[in-house]
Amino acid sequence: MLTITQALVDQIVAHARKDHPDEACGVVAGPAGSDRPERFIPMLNAAMSPTFYEFDSGDLLKLYRDMDDRDEEPVVIYHSHTATEAYPSRTDISYANEPGAHYVLVSTADTDGLGDFQFRSFRIVDGEVTEEEVRIVEAY
Repeated sequence: MLTITQALVDQIVAHARKDHPDEACGVVAGPAGSDRPERFIPMLNAAMSPTFYEFDSGDLLKLYRDMDDRDEEPVVIYHSHTATEAYPSRTDISYANEPGAHYVLVSTADTDGLGDFQFRSFRIVDGEVTEEEVRIVEAY
């Protein structure tokens, strides 16, 4: 189960809406070994595409060095789908290389930027996708 604060959910959804019609992407880091997402880190979709996301390799290297310096790890790796449901695509599954992370997908399909959205979380390990419950809290 992913436990995440309402404030982080709001930040992820706002980023997805802001970057629409392109896919948004980013990370929520947390203390190593805690499974507690705390620090919201929106990233640039280097692909600048409505159907694909890609972290800039230089930005990703900087992020991992920064997390290492802070004794953090990527607890949540998120991105948006702009025209399909919030479920990992074959490409998403093939790029999922953090077995301990929660992969959050937000769908902005069929919204005008203000309407409903899908917010779902998955574990992706060795190509196997498992949806998990999302528990939204006010604070930890």
